Amino acid sequence: MGEMRRISQPGPAPQERIESAVGRLQVLDFTLEPGLTLNAAITGPLMAAGMGAAQVEVSGGGFGPFTYVMPAAASDAIHAAWYSAPFTPAGETRLDRGNVTFGRKEGAPFIHCHAFWTEPDGSRHGGHIMPHETVVAAPIRARAYGSAEVETTADFDSETNFPLFTPHSSPHLSPHARIAPAEGGPRIAFARVRPNVEIGAAVEALCRRHGFVGGRLRGGVGSLIGARFVDAPPVDDYATEVFVTSGVVAPDDSGVLAAQIDLALVSFTGVLAEGRLVPGANPVLITFELAVEEIPTA
Repeated sequence: MGEMRRISQPGPAPQERIESAVGRLQVLDFTLEPGLTLNAAITGPLMAAGMGAAQVEVSGGGFGPFTYVMPAAASDAIHAAWYSAPFTPAGETRLDRGNVTFGRKEGAPFIHCHAFWTEPDGSRHGGHIMPHETVVAAPIRARAYGSAEVETTADFDSETNFPLFTPHSSPHLSPHARIAPAEGGPRIAFARVRPNVEIGAAVEALCRRHGFVGGRLRGGVGSLIGARFVDAPPVDDYATEVFVTSGVVAPDDSGVLAAQIDLALVSFTGVLAEGRLVPGANPVLITFELAVEEIPTA
């Protein structure tokens, strides 16, 4: 397969490459209400449900006003990649689908959203939606996979020089408390995967760490160094923004946990791509925020 793609980051690389925390799963189906900012429409119901961390899958409906950015090359030496200037298409943009990470930034509820959509002129685009500058124009379906026992906060990361959503065990829990399997329903593990880590291997390692014998990816927002797909052309642009469309982790024929991940991405040249990732061939660029729901296997 050759050597995996790699991008140097500006700061020192910590030894721990996967930050994670596990809690009891809460699932919430709700609607993003028109007239609210995207941030308020998502964070309000999740806070009311007592969640400290969540991955949210959204689809349908529309936005207006709408502001987004795309991945871009860095304009300085202190970041490996950056964002484009904002785009603000006039009229109502129709959401296809996307994923959202929910947490807190500087103490306030905040989200990180990557999605695909269709703009009023009929063109299809993808990228990072600006949560406070975007307003829900038509009701959007949402399903959150969260937990009250995990809290996600935007922590400054000296490796990448970005504030990055990072899960932590809730301060209400003892640092040594173990969320045991089985009792009280399924568990969910939240993770932040660091740069240059292969994403499938990270998901497998996460399941092993928390004793999951099988799992299903819920939501998932991040960036990869290009992409290699089983069923679509390769993407060579190094800066991408991605969201997971489906994913499972299960034992293979030899009993070893293996991840199968489908995702959608936009690259910095505007390429849209979707497909199933080639196992072992897709390293993280800046960060990957994900959640795995524990699925007991027979």
